[in-house]
Amino acid sequence: MGFFDKLFKRNKEQQEQKVALDEGLQKTKQSFFSKITKAIAGKNSVDEEVLDSVEEALITADVGLDTTVAIINRIEERVAKDKYLGTAELNRILQEEIAGILTNAPTNEFETFEIPAGKKPYIILVVGVNGVGKTTTIGKLAYNFKKNGKSVLLGAADTFRAAAVDQLTIWSERVDVPIVKKEMGSDPSSVAYDTVVSGIARDVDVVIIDTAGRLHNKAHLMDELSKIKRVVSKNIPDAPHEVLLVLDGSTGQNALEQARHFTAATEVTSLAITKLDGTAKGGVVLAIANQFKIPVKYIGVGERMQDLQIFNKYEFVDSLFSLEEKD
Repeated sequence: MGFFDKLFKRNKEQQEQKVALDEGLQKTKQSFFSKITKAIAGKNSVDEEVLDSVEEALITADVGLDTTVAIINRIEERVAKDKYLGTAELNRILQEEIAGILTNAPTNEFETFEIPAGKKPYIILVVGVNGVGKTTTIGKLAYNFKKNGKSVLLGAADTFRAAAVDQLTIWSERVDVPIVKKEMGSDPSSVAYDTVVSGIARDVDVVIIDTAGRLHNKAHLMDELSKIKRVVSKNIPDAPHEVLLVLDGSTGQNALEQARHFTAATEVTSLAITKLDGTAKGGVVLAIANQFKIPVKYIGVGERMQDLQIFNKYEFVDSLFSLEEKD
């Protein structure tokens, strides 16, 4: 049983999600483990060599320099006060201090696919560059909201690529939720406007609008996002209620750079980090959570629709940094 397991009393569905999280973070976990194991082999105290190896392991996992330094500093403070008793003790210190870093990160403590009271329809604008898994994330969101008893409407406002509209249409059929779309080349803001009007008329709970994913440093894309936000607010003054930035976790520090560009150009309110199951760079979640004053709301740890999980920092640390051997 992992260090944080005692904090959780999981039902069957939560247990299945934890297994999926464990499996999804396996590559990052193995990469981190091998370096930590070498660092502490035959050691009975935390010396400079051990700390250097822990630091290297964190950076290799794309935790990022700033976050890594913060973690190492916290470990140094601990071992200066507490005598190091062996491998298990360092494991515990690592977990506690990394969890401490994440505990200090902003979060709304999302626990379920619920929507705030009085926000119907709840409008989510999804942004991100091409290839990060944006459309797939929208489909998985629709699935999870619907599974939670919510009615959902999709809006295909990425009208610059026919493939984007086609892919979102496939997801709407797979999840069995309606979609608003127009021909390729249509004004994206008009699609967004029509989607909100349709959502109000249909009395749906959640409206999820896809947007174009061209390069994040293109000014016209950011102008387009601003225009979409303006037209969405014409019918619902406080909409969009959420601007969700999707980042590809497998790109490591590049995901961090994309986050910097997008957050500088538009008001991002939440983050989804995808493709963590295929990479050893899962530590980027820690870097993003620690460096941006925006909560990581969702993480993708597999191909299945239920593999888009609500981010729980304690579960994440337990899966990623538990150094216990598993048969």
